[in-house]
Amino acid sequence: MTPKRSASTLAALALFTGTYFGPAVAAEQNPTGQQITRAGEQASMTGPADYFTGRVRVDPLTSVTADLNTSAVYVTFEPSARSAWHTHPAGQYLVVTAGVGRTQEWGKAVQELRPGDVLWCPPGVKHWHGAAPLTAMTHMAITGTKNGNNVSWMEKVSDEQYPAK
Repeated sequence: MTPKRSASTLAALALFTGTYFGPAVAAEQNPTGQQITRAGEQASMTGPADYFTGRVRVDPLTSVTADLNTSAVYVTFEPSARSAWHTHPAGQYLVVTAGVGRTQEWGKAVQELRPGDVLWCPPGVKHWHGAAPLTAMTHMAITGTKNGNNVSWMEKVSDEQYPAK
């Protein structure tokens, strides 16, 4: 495994565990000049069953560096797949790139997401996101990190909370 792939895989793993791997990853991902990571150089991974319902694929893009305290991944949810309830201590942007998705903030109505939609989830807001019942959805997640943490996972979204209509 190359250092870039290793750091990117660690960044994707950090999305699921709520931690990042600090200075070792930052030094590896913090060159003095421009750096290009070529498409296909980074391994995709399956979204862990502890944090997702249904089939989810994660494609790492960037990791936290000493200069930029955010990471980015593409996440593809197969129809009806979704994240568990969670919060982000530094907030998160989702940019929908394909398909039809859903999101819900705790205590509020489910909202539909379509390509080109940009969702900002403020720090500490309990929410979930995923695909519509009959259509897959891909989004780019750009997630901030605070005190070494970028997500706090909670309970899974029940079938009653995820309306299949």
